[in-house]
Amino acid sequence: MEGAAAEIRHRMVEANGISMHVAEAGGGDGNSSSRPAVVFLHGFPELWYSWRHQMEYLAARGYRCVAPDLRGYGGTAAPPEVSAYSAFHIVGDVVGLLDALGLDKVFVVGHDWGATIAWYLCLFRPDRVIALVNTSVAFMRHVMIRAGPDAVKTTEYFRRAYGPTYYIVRFQEPGVAEQGLSPANARYIMKKILCNRYTDEEAGHERPSTADGDNDLLPSWVTEADVDYYASVFEKTGFTGGLNYYRNMDRNWEHAAPWSDAKVTVPTKFIVGDGDITYHWPGIQDYIHKGGFKADVPLLEDVVVIPGAGHLIQQEKADEVSKHIHDFIAKF
Repeated sequence: MEGAAAEIRHRMVEANGISMHVAEAGGGDGNSSSRPAVVFLHGFPELWYSWRHQMEYLAARGYRCVAPDLRGYGGTAAPPEVSAYSAFHIVGDVVGLLDALGLDKVFVVGHDWGATIAWYLCLFRPDRVIALVNTSVAFMRHVMIRAGPDAVKTTEYFRRAYGPTYYIVRFQEPGVAEQGLSPANARYIMKKILCNRYTDEEAGHERPSTADGDNDLLPSWVTEADVDYYASVFEKTGFTGGLNYYRNMDRNWEHAAPWSDAKVTVPTKFIVGDGDITYHWPGIQDYIHKGGFKADVPLLEDVVVIPGAGHLIQQEKADEVSKHIHDFIAKF
C-alpha cells in the first residue's frame, strides 16, 4: 500500500574508517518495518540525490531506503591517495555501512559505477545481499577481473576498442581530467551531463570545459533545482574523488584475480536503456542476450531494455525504473 511522500533524512555514519554521508527514507525512523532495507549505490558524477525518485517510491511502499554518498563524493570523506578508491575500499565502505546501521542482509540497487561496485559486492560478500537490481553496467568479467591467459588490462581494452580519446582512457592521468572538470564550472558541467544521453558516438570526444554558450535546454525529467543541487555539491568537492574510481580500474582488475572463475550468486534483475553507451560496448548485446550474462550470473531472472532511455535511466525513466525495482524485490 502506498503511503505519504517520504521525508529524506540525512546523517553522518562512521564506516570502514571514514565518515559517510547517508540519505535515508522510509523505515528506521522509529516505526517498525518487516521489509528489508534497500541500499542504493550511485555512479559518476552523481550523488545520493540520483536515487531521490526511487527512495520516495519504495519508502511509500514500506521499505527503508539507504543511499550514501560514496567515498570521494558529497559529504562523505575523500582520502587524497588515488589508491584509496579501489573497488575493495568501496565495497568495504558498503559492508561497513551495513554493519554501522545494523543491517544484516539488504537489497542492493546500483547504477554506473555503483553498479560495478554492486557486482563486486555480490562477488566478495554475497552473504550480505538478498537480491540485486543493477542498471546500466552489466557484469563483464574480462573488464572487471583478470581472468585467462589472454587477459588485457581494463584501460587497454577500452583504448583498443575506442582509441586514446575515450573518456575512460583520458581519465587515467591524475590532474589531466580535472582541467576540464573544474569545480568552478560545476554547474555548467552538471547541466551538460544531465542533458547528455551518453551515446556511443559521443563518448570519444572532448567536451567543452567553460561556461560559454550554456544554452542547453533541460530535458523534462530535470529541473533547474536538480542542477543547482548537484552544482552546489561539486563546487565544494570537485570531481577528483569520482575520477579516482576510473584510475583504479586496472588495479581492481588485477586484485580481483582470485575471483577469476566466480559467479554472481544472488538473484538479479538488470535494467538498461537502449540508448545507453554501456549497451553499445563491443559484443555487449550478444553477451547480455545470448547466454554469456546468464552463465556468469546464474540467478539472473530478468533483463529489461527500456526503449528511448539513455544513461541516467533512474532519473530519466524514474517511475518505470522504480516499478521494476519494486516488482522484483517484492518477491523476496
